[in-house]
Order: sequence, then C-alpha cells, then structure tokens
Amino acid sequence: MISPETRVQIRRYFYAEHWKIGTIAQALNVHPDTVRRAIEVERFHNAEPLRPSIVDPYLPFVRQVLEQHPRLRATRIYQMIRDRGYSGSVEQLRRVVARLRPQPREAFLRLQVFPAEHYGKLRVMVRTRSRPAVGAGATAHVPILVAA
Repeated sequence: MISPETRVQIRRYFYAEHWKIGTIAQALNVHPDTVRRAIEVERFHNAEPLRPSIVDPYLPFVRQVLEQHPRLRATRIYQMIRDRGYSGSVEQLRRVVARLRPQPREAFLRLQVFPAEHYGKLRVMVRTRSRPAVGAGATAHVPILVAA
C-alpha cells in the first residue's frame, strides 16, 4: 500500500511530466504494478455514467413478475412486456432477467452432528502375518469411529 502523497506524485509524473511507468517505478523505488494501479484508480471513477437501457421502464413489472413466479422463463416475460410496448430484443431482456431472478435456495438440510455422535461400523478385512486368517477371505467386524 502506498501513501496518498506517493500516489499523487506518480500521477503527476505520468500525466503532467509524461514519464514512463518503468521510469516512475525506478525513481520512487516501487514496483511497476504499483505504478499501474495508482494510474488506473482514477480511470474508473471518471467513467461516463451508463446510459439508460430500453428495459429500464419495464424493470418494476419484471421484478413483480419474478417475485410472484420466480421460475417463469424470460421468453414468456418478453411476450408479456412486448404487449405493453417493449421494443427491445429478447437477448437484452434475458440478461436483465438473469440478473434479477431470485437465487434458488438449497433443497436439503445440512446434517449437523457433534464429534463422536455419529459413527458407523464398517466391514474391514483383517489379516496379519503372525496368524493366518481362517479360510480364504475371512473378515471381522471392527467398529470404526467416523469423524463428521
């Protein structure tokens, strides 16, 4: 993080003195990416505001429809607002509907257990070198604690 004074100095060197990024970085003993970030900060703050969209007058209606019917397809909403005078494309409306559509919630409940509360018995093959197993593929039931 650089100080505001250094940021001002970087911007003065770049915009007023027309120094290159590498020269500024060497002069101020900072990384060139830091210089780029200091220069880029103001570019987005001074950007032009977005012009109004053709869908904007219909946003309250689209929100209302999506609140009542969250799974309704964008093409059906397009037909509904086209009857109300919308002259834009269905693709533009699809982007707006995707942004406004409520996100689905999880369809299941998470299992919450305390440690050692939930355990199960697993079937485990036990063989040792000192004592051969009785019969081929002999198994033993061994309780195993499963951490949740």
